[in-house]
Amino acid sequence: MKTAIRRAGLGGAALAAAFTCQPAEAHPHVWVSVKSEIIYSPEGRVAAVRHAWTFDEAYSAFAVQGLDKNGDGKLSADELKELAQVNVESLHEFEFFTFAKASGTKQDFAQPINHALTYDKAQLTLTFTLPLKAPANQRTFSLEIYDPTWFVSFSLAEGDDAVKLANAPSGCARTVNRPKPLEATQQQRLSEDFFSSAAAASFGASFINRVLVACP
Repeated sequence: MKTAIRRAGLGGAALAAAFTCQPAEAHPHVWVSVKSEIIYSPEGRVAAVRHAWTFDEAYSAFAVQGLDKNGDGKLSADELKELAQVNVESLHEFEFFTFAKASGTKQDFAQPINHALTYDKAQLTLTFTLPLKAPANQRTFSLEIYDPTWFVSFSLAEGDDAVKLANAPSGCARTVNRPKPLEATQQQRLSEDFFSSAAAASFGASFINRVLVACP
C-alpha cells in the first residue's frame, strides 16, 4: 500500500501522525461508522447520496490537534471548516469510497456539496452530499461503501436507520447487507508486507457495506 498517498487523504498530516501509535502489522488504521441517505428527486429518481461518517476517537484526536484557535475548549464549525474542505478534496481520489449502480450500470458522482465537520464526545463526524451526475430512474439501485485496500474500515452504524430513503416513491424497499467481521486470528496473520503487495489492492472487497433498493 502506498502510505504516502493515504497520508494525503482523510485529514492530511493528522492521519500521518496516526501511524505513530499503530502496531506495524495493524490494519485497518482508521475506523468509520457510517450513516447514509439515498435521496430521490421529485420525479422519483435517485439524485444524491448523503453521508455522515463518524471517525474513531484516536483518529479524531490527531485530526483536531491545534484547531481550537480561541482556546475555549470547544471546536466550532468555523474552526473545523478548513479540515472539512481538506477531507472532501482528498476523498475525490478514492471515489469517496462510495460506489453506485442503477440496474447494474455504474453511476458517476458530481462534486460533493454541503460538507461540514462536527466534533462531539471526542469524535469527528464528516457530513457531505454526493449528487449523481445524472439522476437514476432505474428500478434497482445499489450502493456500496468500502475501502478496497482496507486501510480505512467502514461499518454501517447499528440499527435500522443506518441507511434511509429520502423522498423515495411509494413501494420502494431497501435491503442492507453488512460484512462479517474479520476474526482476530485471521487479522493477526495479515502482515504489513501483505498490504504492500498487489494482492491487497482489493482485499477490502471482503468488507463491503451494501445497500440494494428496489422500486415498483
